[in-house]
Amino acid sequence: MGFMDDMKDKAQDATDEHGEQIGQGIDKAGNMADEKTGGKYGDQIDSGGEKLKDGLDGLDGQNDDIGGGGGGNAGGGENAGGDNANN
Repeated sequence: MGFMDDMKDKAQDATDEHGEQIGQGIDKAGNMADEKTGGKYGDQIDSGGEKLKDGLDGLDGQNDDIGGGGGGNAGGGENAGGDNANN
């Protein structure tokens, strides 16, 4: 088994065990990138985040590890800045 096979196996195991946290991290990074760019690239950031989640989720041939979440908040919205909704 080569280096790339080992990396794929490790990524698959991490996704299986921590898929929800990985998905939340991807969304959080997307929100931060969107904030830094002033919302100018929100659609592209959301699209990239969803593709990344789909790719990681499909490592084992099943799309069952990372929650759908309906995309990030990079396009704006009431809670795009974090956990301060209703404040």
